[in-house]
Amino acid sequence: MESYKQHYRQFLAQHPGILHCSPHSHYYWPDVTRDAQLAYWSDSAAGADHKWDVIFGERIPNVQRLLAELLDHPHPEQFVFAANTHELLYRIISCFAPDEPLRILTTDGEFHSFSRQVQRLEERSNVQVTRVACEPFDTFSIRWQDALQAHEFDLIFTSQVFFNSGVQAPALSDWLAAVPQRTQVVVDGYHGCGAIPTSLQNVADRIFYIAGSYKYLQAGEGCCFMAVPKNCTLRPEYTGWFADFANLAKPRQAAVGYADDGYRFAGATMDYTALYRLEAVLLWWRRIGLTVDHFHKRVKSLQKAFLESLDEAQHPLLHRQALLRDENRDHGHFFTFVLPSAEQTASVAAALREQGVETDYRGNRLRFGFALYHDIADYQQLKKALQAI
Repeated sequence: MESYKQHYRQFLAQHPGILHCSPHSHYYWPDVTRDAQLAYWSDSAAGADHKWDVIFGERIPNVQRLLAELLDHPHPEQFVFAANTHELLYRIISCFAPDEPLRILTTDGEFHSFSRQVQRLEERSNVQVTRVACEPFDTFSIRWQDALQAHEFDLIFTSQVFFNSGVQAPALSDWLAAVPQRTQVVVDGYHGCGAIPTSLQNVADRIFYIAGSYKYLQAGEGCCFMAVPKNCTLRPEYTGWFADFANLAKPRQAAVGYADDGYRFAGATMDYTALYRLEAVLLWWRRIGLTVDHFHKRVKSLQKAFLESLDEAQHPLLHRQALLRDENRDHGHFFTFVLPSAEQTASVAAALREQGVETDYRGNRLRFGFALYHDIADYQQLKKALQAI
């Protein structure tokens, strides 16, 4: 199996002897991102007030094209950027009148950007939220379909890969056709984008797809994006001057105008350093011929070797049978193990850290992620660590 470690020399050099098994939380940045960071500074210095001409005229369109290629999306101009997914999410929510009923369908496995916000919205008497429990996973698809048929919703929000389990949600093709056109559908792709082969070709005019650079796109925090349905006419109340950037020089109109593309959901001034880093990563992937399909197949091989190392270690708590979801089912790029208690989980994670194995946990769930900078031989360190604790 080809090694990619040489592309991550600078991050790896800062963590000698560490097996980093939490890239689903914070992925190491490849070396190409350092030059990209400096390129933003150089463009800012050269352009000063006019740097926006380069950013909006060259950099953003290029990244839009690269993301459209990555996600098999037919409309690059429908991608809009923000510093975080919460900002984009709340723009969608702000399209609904605050004094009218709002019925939302979601799951109990959504990341805090959505789950916290929607819990706060529920304090309004006119907001009603239906949450479908993710577990048991074997019956989730049926229970999701039942919920869809029970009511008509204004907004549906679900993940592509659930952040707290690594389990892939049912495919859009299984249920989207049953959703009325008036219902806005949002997919949180953060733990799938760049990891799971994804085609938005057939749903590009129907769904909002939100993701960002912090996880598998490996460009760090600060560059999130959303693919907006083509011909969307929603008018977010939470809006900024970037949302009608092309008409800034024209006399102010009585009505607030919006761009005709994805940038109708834009905000205001932001630091685009992360967009430069994302551009560098996607160009690097193209240059070395790395596709998401190849990436995913490599990770599946790593996951197989990882489990074999667990078998050999024979640890009483951390073993194949403790997997939240059977390894032969659809996972993202991390595994979640369920231990008997939160205290034991914290203890195992701390002991592994002392042995040079970085992972993360939530309650009694211990998570291990897989990265391009992993090689199969690296899991011998995990085996030795487990045998030592």
